[in-house]
Formats: sequence, C-alpha cells, structure tokens
Amino acid sequence: MDLPIGELFILGFRDPLIPGWLQDFARNFGLGGVILFDYDCTDQKYERNVFGPAQLQELCEGLHALPSRPLIFIDQEGGKVRRLKEERGFIPLPSARQFGRLTASERRAVLRPSYAQMRQIGIDVNLSPVVDLDINPDSPDVGSVQRSYSSDPKVVAACVEALAEVAASVNLKLCLKHFPGTGGAKVNPHDHVMDLSDCLTDAQVNVFKELISRVPMVLFSHGIVNQWERDTPVCLSAVAVDKMRAWAPDACILTDDLQMQGVQKLMSTGEACAKAVHAGADFILIGNNMKDEQDQAAEFARRLLSACAQDASMRAHAEASIKRIRKLKFG
Repeated sequence: MDLPIGELFILGFRDPLIPGWLQDFARNFGLGGVILFDYDCTDQKYERNVFGPAQLQELCEGLHALPSRPLIFIDQEGGKVRRLKEERGFIPLPSARQFGRLTASERRAVLRPSYAQMRQIGIDVNLSPVVDLDINPDSPDVGSVQRSYSSDPKVVAACVEALAEVAASVNLKLCLKHFPGTGGAKVNPHDHVMDLSDCLTDAQVNVFKELISRVPMVLFSHGIVNQWERDTPVCLSAVAVDKMRAWAPDACILTDDLQMQGVQKLMSTGEACAKAVHAGADFILIGNNMKDEQDQAAEFARRLLSACAQDASMRAHAEASIKRIRKLKFG
C-alpha cells in the first residue's frame, strides 16, 4: 500500500485493553493517533480506557508499540472536562475560568505536576487549551461549563503562554480549540448543528491567528460560518483550512469529533471523512463515543484510499497531511 491513509485517523475505542480491530487497523493502514476517554457515552459508565495511572501507563505503552506508533490524545483541560480525575489517582486541574484568575506563578505551579504526570504515563497530546473567548456566559459547551479563560484576549494569551511553557518543559504537545471560536454559540455541537455566523468576531479569530505560532496544532469546530462557506462545518471547510494555512502553513489541523450531531445531522461519518481530507484537514477524529462505529473504521480508511486514487487534489492533501503528522510524531 503506497499511501498509509491510517496516519490521518485519530480513533477512540471502548475497552481498557487494545482491541483486535484497532491492532488490525494499525497494521493494515498505519494509525495517526488514538483518543482516550474515562466515560463511555453508550454505556453511560465511567468504564472505558482510564482506570488509574498504572493501568493507563501500561495501555499507553501497548498503544505506542502498534505499527506507526500512534500519538495518544486526551482532553485534560481541567474543571469539568478532564478525563484523568483525582478519584482515580490523577493530579487535579482547575477549570479554565478559575485558571484565568490565578497569577502567572500560580498558573505554572498548578500545571507542572499534572503535565509531568501525563507525560510519565505516556500521553503525547493534551487537547487543550480552549481559547474560545467567554462571549456568552450561557454558551452551553463553553461559558456555562467554565471552559473559557476570559472574555479578554490578553488574559487568554497569558494563560496559553503558561500552558505552552510548562508543556514544552516536559515535552507534552498541546492543541488550540475550537477554531474559529465557539464561545458565542447558543447550542451544543454534541447535540445540534451550530451556526456561528452571527456571533463570530474579529477579536476571536485573531486569538487563533496570534496563538497558532505558540501552539502549532489546532482543532477545528463544527461551527458553521456562512460568510466563509455556506452550510459547511468549519472542520470540513477548505476556506477555513486555507485561512489557517495562510497564518501557519505547517500547523497540524484536527477535525472535532465527526460523530457529534453538529456533523451527523448533515452527513454520515464516512462522507465527513472524505470532506475533511478534501478540505485539507490533517487529522480526522472519530471518538467512537457518541456512536460506536468501531467496526466501520477499516471501511472508512478503504473508502478514503479509493477517493484519493480517483482525485489527485485529495491525494495531494493526504500526502501533505501524512508528512505533517509524521513530523509531529518523529520530529
């Protein structure tokens, strides 16, 4: 196989051990990354990948031993969004809103033990920081759950500086989210199609433009910005990708989880995979948590290979992305 298409995928799985289908996928297609969760939305139980530091370290060692050494991603923002919880033996992290109110030295002090533990366990990428401005305090997926540092871009930038500095000291990678900024959204993209056309500000977009040089990885949201590309989630929009590439040609671009309803209400996961690659996104994120499509993973990869064989521009996008991803993995 001349195109290791699996490098474009970040996949979630529903077991505390590495399932056979994931081993097969890595062997047959390569594998860009995996994403770990403590909570399984299908079973509605805290029984999935994360049970404690020793267990998780062993799991990470096994995952890193898979063909093409996938990167291990986790959402450990702090506050409500943290997959590594204190009751399971992990070091606590405050919510973004609380973090934004700390002094510079307090910020670094609270991050160091947590980030060091993550790296020791084997986590490669923390899907943080959220740099969405606190435009709407009632925003269901950001403001109301304290996931924003501040409504002030300067405070957000200072918080990101602390995260980037501490992360670099332990060789942990970070990822900005959720481009182009979902702090003004009135709906939760886990459940609904999210239109940002009326609430997106230049100040918010500029936060990403300025911080992408400090954290050269960015997750694109399911938000629709009609003035950019009509009825198209940003994570599937060539216009949005081209904007980011103009600011940071080598940045690594992730889609948000394609199984969220913000995409699913518009198209299937397989269709979204093809659109993401066509648009020029690097990583396709499929968490297998909102939906269980573990059995379809190989089919998604085969369909993408077939599409790339028939479409020269898609293949060029895939090749450029694989190059960026391998540089991220192996330097």
